[in-house]
Amino acid sequence: MIVLLFIMLVAVSLPLIQSIRSDSIWERMLCYTSISTRVALILILYSRVQGDPMIGLVAVVVLSVGNSGLLLLANLIKAMEAECES
Repeated sequence: MIVLLFIMLVAVSLPLIQSIRSDSIWERMLCYTSISTRVALILILYSRVQGDPMIGLVAVVVLSVGNSGLLLLANLIKAMEAECES
């Protein structure tokens, strides 16, 4: 199980590196949603290893609500950029 957790943590670093290299706000938001999903899956696995259902509950809430809030924020930023350009 610990090896699986380590592999999952390495997988989180890939979108993090891409978000640093990107200039587009949409690419960054996609990277952050990917990171959010991967971290929530890591938390679910970790809660299973520890036997603590509350950590798993937090991870499920992050999976269900977190990505939609990030996409709404991306739309707001895009609208603000369009307003500043005109």
